[in-house]
Amino acid sequence: MKKLFSMSGLLGMFAAVPAIAQDNLEVIGKPIPGGIGFQPAASELARDLQALDGLINVIIFIITLFVVGLLAWVVIRYNRKRNPEPASFTHNTPIEIAWTVVPIVILVFIGAFSLPVLFKQQEIPEADVTIKATGYQWFWGYEYVDEGIGFDSYMIGSPASTTDDAEETFDNSLTPDVEKALVAAGYSREDFLLATDTAIVVPVGKTVVVQVTGADVIHAWTIPAFGVKQDAVPGRLAELWFEAEQEGIYFGQCSELCGIAHAYMPITVKVVSEAAYDAWLEANRDAPDYVDVSAVLTN
Repeated sequence: MKKLFSMSGLLGMFAAVPAIAQDNLEVIGKPIPGGIGFQPAASELARDLQALDGLINVIIFIITLFVVGLLAWVVIRYNRKRNPEPASFTHNTPIEIAWTVVPIVILVFIGAFSLPVLFKQQEIPEADVTIKATGYQWFWGYEYVDEGIGFDSYMIGSPASTTDDAEETFDNSLTPDVEKALVAAGYSREDFLLATDTAIVVPVGKTVVVQVTGADVIHAWTIPAFGVKQDAVPGRLAELWFEAEQEGIYFGQCSELCGIAHAYMPITVKVVSEAAYDAWLEANRDAPDYVDVSAVLTN
């Protein structure tokens, strides 16, 4: 689904900015420099995963304290000075039963909380919006299955959108032209390497099903704030779902090493009001292919 670029198309796109996405959206789901925690959860799935992670971390912490304490007690109680004549025995039935049963109980306890989360992810509900996402080297192609809308999505400033020379994809610097493209698309310079020239637009509070596949090698489609990640395998069609709870802009990345420009195929999802989504559909249902802003401005 390669796009054709023209200056007239660019001007037309600027004239129709409200049709591309709802104005004044806050960037919510994005990585933070030096951050060590999760992005804010914007879906039930993400909240479930973060709660499960917290529970397992508590269990890990308790087990670690117990093991460290046990090791310290053994070192102090059974060192050579305190125990010059070590005991000789072949087994201890109560201990052997304990170290078999206790891990089983712990695993069953974890499974009781983790399996419902897994099943919720894997049981795909009826979709309000169905989008097919196809991974390419190195960009994403999207099709709104029921709406007749399709477009490609490149990282703003990525040479991959304007050249066939793969080696040039490593020269991704924030030039004035790239910054101009970011601003024109409604982003800031801090969103460089995260923002794409075109974004998925979905309505808030609706069930979105994404059908994921690959066109060449294995990619992976993920939005951390939604708690979703799915490999895009050539020849296979997998599905994921989410229901975004807050309007805003959410960033993701290809999460499967897929070649030289793997780091430069981000994902952008704009969650808008239902009215804005309906207006976006109406404006773009019969429109020609999207215009790659960064490609035009950097020429």
